[in-house]
Amino acid sequence: MPVDEDSSEHRWSDVPADRLRHRISDALSAFARRPVDPEGRKSAAVLIAIADHAGEQGIWLTERSAALRAHAGQLALPGGKLDPGEDAQAAALRELQEELGITVPRSTVLGLLDDYPTRSGYVITPVVAWIGRAPYPTLDPAEVAAVHWIPFADLDVEPRFAPVPGSDRPTIQLPLLGGHLHAPTAAILHQFREVALHNRPTRVDQMDQPRFAWE
Repeated sequence: MPVDEDSSEHRWSDVPADRLRHRISDALSAFARRPVDPEGRKSAAVLIAIADHAGEQGIWLTERSAALRAHAGQLALPGGKLDPGEDAQAAALRELQEELGITVPRSTVLGLLDDYPTRSGYVITPVVAWIGRAPYPTLDPAEVAAVHWIPFADLDVEPRFAPVPGSDRPTIQLPLLGGHLHAPTAAILHQFREVALHNRPTRVDQMDQPRFAWE
């Protein structure tokens, strides 16, 4: 079934995988992403890993281990700081292997989204890769408590915006997994939804983070 670009109701499972991969790749290639100069902040990367589950495409979200010093228990994309000599693509793919035990080549990368500066002193580069069929993740318990596969149908949701005390910018929330996903992950996935799935150039740098994300 053809997908109506202007409709908010899609049946992503009806779109052939090859066609969907090309559409996402083309949309990312046409998107004029905005890099951000770290200016003393730490460079980091996250991976939006598009995986096939029972013939349907979706992404993996991790639940951070309770033993971690920062952001324990929060939902996040696989990712972390860049090692010396790494670029964002290499770091994101390395983090996928370290956190979820899945190794894929650099050729799986489809493109990048806007850099997202965080309140906690990072500049995050979101990397989009087409993983396709892969073994179920093998988690590193030191970093990941659980992994959630989110089909595109669940990711293709309208966001909610909420005020942040002491800020003139709202934060974004996505209804997922029976609750709400918060920025920065929510902002990154919202841009992925708009740019990659709907081919709508959308910026998210005006979206703040909730206070618990940096306090």
